[in-house]
Amino acid sequence: MHLIQLDPLMDFDSSVLLRSPGDVLLNDHLRRPTLSLAWLARRTGISSSTLRQITQGKRRINAEFALRLACVMEPTPAYWLVLQARYDLAMKRAAQESRRRTT
Repeated sequence: MHLIQLDPLMDFDSSVLLRSPGDVLLNDHLRRPTLSLAWLARRTGISSSTLRQITQGKRRINAEFALRLACVMEPTPAYWLVLQARYDLAMKRAAQESRRRTT
């Protein structure tokens, strides 16, 4: 088993377009006509409504969802969680900057 070594000063590449994990799921992993949210719901046990909320950015991908997605699709659970963490951090930073500008 290989473990990744995390650098305490690690950050994300800001030149990479920020997309929500739901957008990545919908547009990168469910592109084929044979794949759909209904298919993914049946395979993962995650309800269609929950998956729809994820793809709309109204719900986060948590550890349980990451594990279930990884059982059906190639990306690992860590992939989904890192996408979510990157998105969450970017949204929080944007909110902080917006608050600073208004005060």
